[in-house]
Amino acid sequence: MSRINLDTALVPAASQPILGQIHGAFGGVPNMFKAVSNSPAALQSMWAAFGALGGGTLGAKLGEQIAVAIANRNGCDYCLAAHTGLGRKAGATAEEMSAAQAGQAADPRTATALRFALKVVSERGAVTEADVAAVRSAGFGDEQIVEILAHVALNLFTNYVNVALDTPVDFPRVALKKAA
Repeated sequence: MSRINLDTALVPAASQPILGQIHGAFGGVPNMFKAVSNSPAALQSMWAAFGALGGGTLGAKLGEQIAVAIANRNGCDYCLAAHTGLGRKAGATAEEMSAAQAGQAADPRTATALRFALKVVSERGAVTEADVAAVRSAGFGDEQIVEILAHVALNLFTNYVNVALDTPVDFPRVALKKAA
């Protein structure tokens, strides 16, 4: 059971227009957005970040692979379930999403991006010059490197919201993988 209100009739009126956009995008309002809608500012920030990154240069598939890797690392059942489904809609296979959950990919460029994102998480941003050089040598420019960091930040926020508030999962569940 959630630790916060999930009844959208009880959230501030300023959240309602954004909830309408979310409903239009998903055909309903997922529980995470219901929880965040208790703060119109947080909802606006999160929804805008999803929109901006969705139009970024990394592409939806890699963005979702990064999301499942971070969700698994942080033990966020909600984000793991949601982003696994979204990754499949973005063209990833079930095998690709399962590998990404473990921070792996058959494609070397994707694998490098996932390793970098997870290192950012585990090192709390304190990556080395060599870490950035590895991402750059895999074909990512400065724009994409910053986008990877933006995906990390957004996913940390959503993971923390869902774990802290015990948001009920309303997507098909995916089992967390234990760290190797």
